[in-house]
Amino acid sequence: MTPGKAAFPAVVRLITAGFAVIALTGCLRQAAKTDESAVPPRITIGFSLDSLIVERWIRDRDIFVSTAGELGADVIVQNAANDEQQQVSQVRYLIDKGVDVLLIIPQNADILSDVVDRAHAKGIKVISYDRLIRNAGVDLYMSVNSIEVGRIMASAVVKEAPSGNFVFINGPKSDNNVALVQEGQRSVFVEYPGIFHLLDYYADNWSYDLAFEQVSRLLEEGKRIDAVVCGNDGLAGGVIRALAEYRLAGKIPVVGQDADIAACQYVVEGSQLITVYKPIGDLAREAAAAAVSLARNEPIGTDGVISDGSREVPVIWLNPVEVNRDNMDAVVIDSGFHTAEEIYQNVPVENRPVEWR
Repeated sequence: MTPGKAAFPAVVRLITAGFAVIALTGCLRQAAKTDESAVPPRITIGFSLDSLIVERWIRDRDIFVSTAGELGADVIVQNAANDEQQQVSQVRYLIDKGVDVLLIIPQNADILSDVVDRAHAKGIKVISYDRLIRNAGVDLYMSVNSIEVGRIMASAVVKEAPSGNFVFINGPKSDNNVALVQEGQRSVFVEYPGIFHLLDYYADNWSYDLAFEQVSRLLEEGKRIDAVVCGNDGLAGGVIRALAEYRLAGKIPVVGQDADIAACQYVVEGSQLITVYKPIGDLAREAAAAAVSLARNEPIGTDGVISDGSREVPVIWLNPVEVNRDNMDAVVIDSGFHTAEEIYQNVPVENRPVEWR
C-alpha cells in the first residue's frame, strides 16, 4: 500500500468531520436566530414630564419606568421644568430618537398638537397622561376622573360651609384638568345659592407662593373667608401657610387633591379638611402596560371617549377617593402610599390613633 492510498481515507474522514462541524455550527446559529426571534424586540418609550416640582410626578415616573422595564421596554425621561417651549423641544427630540410610543404630561395642553402630528407622521403612538392634550387626537388619554375629583372636593367643603365667601385657588388654565375639576365642583355648588365667589384665581405653574400671596392679600384687606377650594395640595399648602399667619389655620375649611405627604399631615392635624387620593401607582402601571400594547399594536380596553376639543379620544379613567381624618389609615396608609410615621410625625403621641402611638 502506498503512502498516498493510506492517507486518502484519513483525509476523507477529516473533510467529512469538517463538514459535520460546519453543519452543526450552522444549526446552532440558526437555533440562536430562532430563539432571538422568539423574544419580542425591546420597546422604547419617550416620557415627557412638564416638571418634577409636583411631588406626585416623581412617584408616577418611578413606578412607570419600573413597570415598563418589567414589560420589556426602555424609557427615556425628559423633564421640561415647567417650560412649555422646552417641552416642545424635548418631545421633538424623542420623536427624532425614534421612540415607539410617547407618554406626555403636558405643561400647556394647547401647544402640543403640532408635535403630536409629527409623531403620528412617523408612526409613533401618543398617550396623554393625567392631563389631556387638546385638539391633537392623541391615541389614548389616561387619568384619574377629574370631574369626580371636583365633586368630592365640593361635597366635602359644603358640609362645613354651605354658604359664605369662597376663595378658589385653581391651577393654570393651560391644564385641561382644571376645567374638568371645576365642572365637577359646579355640579355640587349649583345646589348652594348662598356661596359667593370672593376670588377665582388661576395660579401659574401651580405655584405655592402665588397661592400664599393671594390669600395673604385678602386677609390683609380684612376680607372674610369662609372656605378655600384649591386646585391641588401644593396650592392648599400655600393657603394654609397664609391662614396660619393670621391664626386661622384649621378654622377655615381648605380642600385640595393628590394626597401629598404634607396635605395628609395637615388633614390629621386639622389644618386641611380633606385631600383626594388618586391611585397613582395603578395609573402609572396601567399606563406602562398600555404603552407597551400600543407599541405592539395590541388591543386596549378603554372606558369610552372624551372630546379634546376637536376629536373624540379613547380614555381610561381611574376613580379617586376622599381622604379625611377618619379614613386616612384605610385609604393612604394601608395602601402603602405613605407611612403612619410620616403622616403622624407632627401629631402628639396621645392624639394619634391607638395603633400608631
